[in-house]
Amino acid sequence: MKNKLLLIITFFACLNLYSQNTYVFFGSFNRDKTTEGIYVYQLDTISGKLSKITTVKGFLNPSFLTLSPNGKHLFACTESKTKNAGSVSSFEFKPENKTLTFINSQKSGGENPVFATVHKNGKWLINGNYTEGSISVYPISENGTINTIAQKFQFSEGSVNKERQDRSHIHSTVFTPNFDYVFLPDLGADKIRCFNFENEKSEPLQVAEKPFTKTTLGSGPRHFTFHPNGKFAYCVEELSGTVNAYKYENGKLDSIQRINTHSKKHKENFESSDIHISPDGRYLYASNRGEENNIAIFAIQNDGKLKTIGYQSTLGEHPRIFAIDETGKFLIATNTISGNVFVFKRNIKTGLLKKVGKELKIKSVSCVQIKNIKIELTKKYGS
Repeated sequence: MKNKLLLIITFFACLNLYSQNTYVFFGSFNRDKTTEGIYVYQLDTISGKLSKITTVKGFLNPSFLTLSPNGKHLFACTESKTKNAGSVSSFEFKPENKTLTFINSQKSGGENPVFATVHKNGKWLINGNYTEGSISVYPISENGTINTIAQKFQFSEGSVNKERQDRSHIHSTVFTPNFDYVFLPDLGADKIRCFNFENEKSEPLQVAEKPFTKTTLGSGPRHFTFHPNGKFAYCVEELSGTVNAYKYENGKLDSIQRINTHSKKHKENFESSDIHISPDGRYLYASNRGEENNIAIFAIQNDGKLKTIGYQSTLGEHPRIFAIDETGKFLIATNTISGNVFVFKRNIKTGLLKKVGKELKIKSVSCVQIKNIKIELTKKYGS
């Protein structure tokens, strides 16, 4: 009886610990270094409530954020359309002290950095520069310091939309589930570029056997994600308002379906923006900006193809980036123009979304990342 009671107490302690150690990081277009640019909140994964932890000033347009695998370090693309002004910055996050402390910055190696990703070993950062169409690779020290650029690749070709595709525009940098390849959707060139990644080398990126996959002309590939099973990949196409589904194997993509993200006939003021899959691999979500301002919900079939399930308004204007927490219970959407954030609870069975909690106001909010920072129970509850 005593052992059973101990197990019950431990279970609820674990549940409470997990619910109180999930953190949400927001980036923004603050336009002014003297104003807050990065915001940190705590997510209660039972109720969905957000509680403010800390904020950071002194950085211009920290529009995209990414975290180290252990959650100890945050990396920000400090976006600027001024030549040579963009940078990537690192911060140390200490939840026990409720602090986010600046470590260092490096030049982004190109104009307008918009996306960054970290290798699973925490030793490499890859940044994508949108305006000039380039990527930069940085070694990361154990203490979170970003070291000088190890590699840079510049692309130039554009595509058929002369206004939006005058040149290459790298919009995301995404590792495969095994971290042996990196895929780079190029909105300007209508290509998804591919590199081998050999993390033990001082210059880890090597051009892949198949260096790119062509997408439909004028589609504008933007963000990219892999299914948890590693057999399928999905790219949201900004200009055409579609999701392209692919079979994936050994650095190669084969398209199996293109499906509209919009509930209405596509218009020029519709733009698709972000894409994520639920942790259980059953549902895919894609956001739409412009007239609709919603999230399209798809069921993922056994063959990797998508079936439209429904749409959920993001309750604001211009949903740029959203995120799903590690439990799969919550989706958090950011609306840049209206400057508000909403938490939605996911129905695990149907994939549908329902708003929970109150509206959170963050001016020009542009990005959200969610991370559970794990703490050893023995440190808090004893061995």
